[in-house]
Amino acid sequence: MSEDAGQRGYFSPESAVWRIARESVLMLGGGYALLMQAAHPLVAAGIVAHSSFRESPWRRLAGTMSAIYTVVYGTRAEADRAAARVRAIHAGVQGSIPERLGLYPAGTRYAAPEPRLLLWVHGTLVDTALVMHETFVRTLGEEEREAFYGDMKVVAQLFGTPASVIPGTFSDFHAYQREQLASGEIVVTDAAREVAETVLRPPVPLALRPALEALGLLTAGLLPESLREQYNLPWDRARAALLAASVQAMRRAVLPLLPDIVRAVGLERRARDRRTLPFDPLTAFAR
Repeated sequence: MSEDAGQRGYFSPESAVWRIARESVLMLGGGYALLMQAAHPLVAAGIVAHSSFRESPWRRLAGTMSAIYTVVYGTRAEADRAAARVRAIHAGVQGSIPERLGLYPAGTRYAAPEPRLLLWVHGTLVDTALVMHETFVRTLGEEEREAFYGDMKVVAQLFGTPASVIPGTFSDFHAYQREQLASGEIVVTDAAREVAETVLRPPVPLALRPALEALGLLTAGLLPESLREQYNLPWDRARAALLAASVQAMRRAVLPLLPDIVRAVGLERRARDRRTLPFDPLTAFAR
């Protein structure tokens, strides 16, 4: 039995998604990802009706990120199981909206496995990873962005997005994002504002409030201006300057000094360790 049969996954350490997704700082973009997802009226309706976001506002995103990290850094067997769990959860998320939401009239049905909704959610994750990496780590070249996008197309298909609806190139994907935002389909509804309020202002101990405010500032600063205004998030030159200074401090003074055990996500470190160990056919399929 070859080493590949037990130890290898869909991606190697040389792949763009492996190198970009390993940075734990990318998880600071969770609020941005959630608010971008909820800006689609049907996605927001599904979140409100089919998740416990009020009690655990970050649980849905944490589950999604755990599945993505498993697909990127796990063995193929682990990745396939994680993707199957996500598809099974999506299968139960369906319903109809009771009132008009943006372009969608009352009674419009939604279902999480619907290709266009899967594509929107997947696109927000691609966008978040790239925005966060380029904000806090370093600017990526066109070839790197294209390679990362190509890797993420594999992830999208494992989670159920048909290849036929996925934009072919990173340039096509950017055009899709612009078209969605300009079409009027992406609009912040009351359901989306409820998600935002719960995500950005959850009840937390007093000691954690400064960190929460910093995350709120980051989220507001990253959002497209039109969505930021629809979410009623305050923004001005002072906030922009504070965010810019914070980003520069993180990028130049904090991140380079972090030890690997903090800087790299745990599954990536485990995957590296797994690949340095000799293949053992007695334990390779014991998980």
